[in-house]
Amino acid sequence: MRRMVWALGSLAVAAGLVFGAPAFAYDGIVEKKVFEMPSYTTLGSETIKNVRIGWESYGTLNTAKDNAILVTHYFSGTSHAAGKYKAEDKAPGYWDAIIGPGKPLDTDKYFIISSDTLVNLGAKDPNVVTTGPASINPDTGKPWGMTFPVVTIRDFVEVQKALVESLGIKTLHAVMGASMGSLQAFEWGAAHPEMVKRVVPVIGGAEANAFLIAWLNVWAAPIRLDPNWNNGDYYGKAEPVKGLAEALKVVTLQANYWQWFDGKFGRRFAEEGKDPRAAMANQFEVEAFLDKAATARAATSDANHFLYLVKANQTFVTGHGGSLEEGLAKLKMPVLLIPSANDIVFFPDENLRSLKDRLGKTTKVEYSEAITGPMGHLDGLFNIAKAGDTIAKFLAQ
Repeated sequence: MRRMVWALGSLAVAAGLVFGAPAFAYDGIVEKKVFEMPSYTTLGSETIKNVRIGWESYGTLNTAKDNAILVTHYFSGTSHAAGKYKAEDKAPGYWDAIIGPGKPLDTDKYFIISSDTLVNLGAKDPNVVTTGPASINPDTGKPWGMTFPVVTIRDFVEVQKALVESLGIKTLHAVMGASMGSLQAFEWGAAHPEMVKRVVPVIGGAEANAFLIAWLNVWAAPIRLDPNWNNGDYYGKAEPVKGLAEALKVVTLQANYWQWFDGKFGRRFAEEGKDPRAAMANQFEVEAFLDKAATARAATSDANHFLYLVKANQTFVTGHGGSLEEGLAKLKMPVLLIPSANDIVFFPDENLRSLKDRLGKTTKVEYSEAITGPMGHLDGLFNIAKAGDTIAKFLAQ
């Protein structure tokens, strides 16, 4: 079976074979840059020293500095939204189909910014810069581990705001993102409505409801059950890679949809002649795929970072506290909702009906049903071009 590396978490293919991958649209090699803060105080009043996050940009910031669009990434994503770091890279950034000259996020018109979040899952990825549990606590000289402060989606946004302001940008033409990126987009609109002119949440909701909170608990469970996790104290020791890989298998499965799995694998055996009914060790091809993809993804990930991301997503409600209605009422700018028809992470009924109606009480809301396909949640990454015309028109308003 061909090697595939999935960055899923609501998650996307990071390398290897990319299903329906767009042509290399962004014109130019992408430079990874680093933003640093001497310290950051979280919404929970905890101080994190020596904060560092990676970021990249596409296009040119105009003289008025009013053409910037911030793209916020998904659970296991990174700042790599478009282009390639090297010409020989196997795949471009995850939204390359809509970022570039003449694309919906037209780099001849807009300056696109994307940053790694705090506690980014890919802490071992050489192209990721992030501060989190795997980082060194300057007060102890050792990795933070589980002593790292709990961080929220709002904390992700506040660090991004510091980055944006360091570039002299006072207003953002739009904030948009997929999955966890949509949570950040909503929070940007609620926390800093004076800075944000448009919000485009893709395959995501305005809060983590009870069902999603429960699923996130299931995602995290294999890590906590791995004895090598050791309550988060594993740096310099055997790491909980098996638990992390099992967690990523669960995420990979939920981020997709049965139609893709059934069409891709059917009931084929992992190895010809090795019937799963003949021996416990024999597998179906889909099982072998999940094992291989998750193991490869775990190699660039950190288990504690995974748990901190789970907590940030579980605790999210637009406006950081209070009722959802109170949070949504803070969004005064136009909103474009883009769900995926077969999404089983953020169900489209919530996006298309309840959320649209709630937002419509205080602001202008549009939605697009253009994203369809067999990949469920992941269609919001691989089939984002289907909503390209809608996005372009919305940004031009």
